[in-house]
Amino acid sequence: MSLVNIVILCGVVILIGIIKDSYWRKYLILILSVFVLFYFQPSSSIRYLGFWLPFFTLAVTLVSWFIISSTENRIWQKIWKPVVVILGVLILISSGRYIDYLKVISSSQVPQISQILLAVLLLILATLVISKKPKSINSFWIIFLIGVFLIIKTPYLAKSLSYFLRRINDQSTELASSIDIAWLGYSYIAFRIIHTIRDHQIGKLPDADLVDYINYVIFFPTLIAGPIERFENYVRSIKTPFADKAEIFGVGGKRIIVGLFKKFFFADLLAIIALNSMNALQIRFSGWMWVCLYAFTFQIFFDFSGYTDIAIGIGHFLGMKLPENFASPYLKPNLTQFWNNWHMTLTQWFRSYFFNPLTRSLRSGERRLAVPTIIFMTQMSTMVLIGLWHGVTWNFVLWGAWHGLGLFIHNRWSSIFNTRIENWASTSIKKWIVKGSGIVLTFNFVAVGWVFFITTTPLMAWQVLLKLFG
Repeated sequence: MSLVNIVILCGVVILIGIIKDSYWRKYLILILSVFVLFYFQPSSSIRYLGFWLPFFTLAVTLVSWFIISSTENRIWQKIWKPVVVILGVLILISSGRYIDYLKVISSSQVPQISQILLAVLLLILATLVISKKPKSINSFWIIFLIGVFLIIKTPYLAKSLSYFLRRINDQSTELASSIDIAWLGYSYIAFRIIHTIRDHQIGKLPDADLVDYINYVIFFPTLIAGPIERFENYVRSIKTPFADKAEIFGVGGKRIIVGLFKKFFFADLLAIIALNSMNALQIRFSGWMWVCLYAFTFQIFFDFSGYTDIAIGIGHFLGMKLPENFASPYLKPNLTQFWNNWHMTLTQWFRSYFFNPLTRSLRSGERRLAVPTIIFMTQMSTMVLIGLWHGVTWNFVLWGAWHGLGLFIHNRWSSIFNTRIENWASTSIKKWIVKGSGIVLTFNFVAVGWVFFITTTPLMAWQVLLKLFG
């Protein structure tokens, strides 16, 4: 997302935020979110894919709402307005096929209207079938969402899908590539939907109308870099009356300015020398390799947290308080605190839907496992999954395992030595030494771990590590 696009979006959001009536405001958010979904979808060399992927996002969101919504909310009298709004936006986007100045709305070619109408008809039929027995499809739908995630995040599977789509489109299959399948925001969208379905299964999800649910899933500021908000917090936030608008716009404006400065000054400046897969094997000297690695370490923080600040600021303009996602993670004295403050909403999601259930299962099993074994299994598997969330490759597995092992070592170290360290650190100087050494050690552990994140193969990562340590 370019600086110009962000500025334009902020201007539109300010105009929406001025509207006092929350009813009209949420419909305008819906329209803007759908437009952004199509406009920022990365273009693809596969014919019409840049249109169909955002369309499938809307389709998946609608089907998910029919699964978790109550019978009272699924009646036509309550859903016809958002359905008509979405159809109207789709018609306007499809008009770009015939009207030149509307072509800018979508990032790729628009298919024929007959094809779009057929897809809409199939979607309607699917929702009618699902609405009769929504509970029976809950688990299947989660498996389906994870399956799609694995396909688009696994290079081999994504390339195979590209090959298939090119073949049915009568395009050159020799040009098939995994980067053809770039689905805007699917990582965050899938996790939001899985969260709502799981909470619905256990009776914790509040009922919501169609507009609120779609706005929650595809809320445009959070598509690229999160955060992953909980649905009940979003509903509570959107229903909270506006406080003092001057204060809201002031707080939101400051966050956006800070975010822009992080992203387009610090991150882009550091990118010039930051370690990446292109220059990793070209660096000859160990000292310069460390400089480039530290540059990337700060680049990814400023890039990621900058986008988050912009999203939170835009949310303020609309009267919504999005959760924080970063809280000075590189200044934490141990790896546990680092992960409690780095991409916090993602780690909280995995803690709620994987780590805690797995821990309870292992502790309540017939065969009692030792506590260190349970801690190792849960921390390692959770961090490997977080690695796979970024991409299904061996390097992301290694990155996750690196942090899983680090968390386990810290846990064991703390249980053995914490009391002794606390007794030793009896003065302010000693406490400062303990904290300072913890920050330095944790920061460098995280920085070295980024080697697996940056490189594309385990062999490349190993070569970089050899160069780092001479």
